[in-house]
Amino acid sequence: MENIDLIKKAAEVRKNSYSPYSGYAVGAALECEENMIHAGCNVENASYGGTICAERNAITNMAADGMRKIKKIAIVGGFADGSGDNSALVPPCGVCRQVIREFCNPETCIVLLAPIDNLEKITEMKFADLLPLSFGPDNLEK
Repeated sequence: MENIDLIKKAAEVRKNSYSPYSGYAVGAALECEENMIHAGCNVENASYGGTICAERNAITNMAADGMRKIKKIAIVGGFADGSGDNSALVPPCGVCRQVIREFCNPETCIVLLAPIDNLEKITEMKFADLLPLSFGPDNLEK
């Protein structure tokens, strides 16, 4: 899938965000090694620790479908009501970075970020550049 199409899928699923507390809506779409697309949006909770980020939502959808490896993941976000500065990139939080790491090869997995107000302005990087010296499944191999 083309990068812009994956970004657009993330922007589309972002519209389903449940973000009544922060007002900040995030969407993520990933392409797995089987070339299937899995998407997710952030789902907030009154008990803030129960909030699920868009990236983890997309990854759990992928896992539920039996897939295990991410080729690319696209993330977009911004204020749900369009207020504020929506020109910033929305990189994954620390927990999401660790969960993405569980399901990717850091040297080949691509992370795509774009501001919600300009989806064509895509920043592309290897996951290894986003989370250098990461701890993952290979660290536990005997």
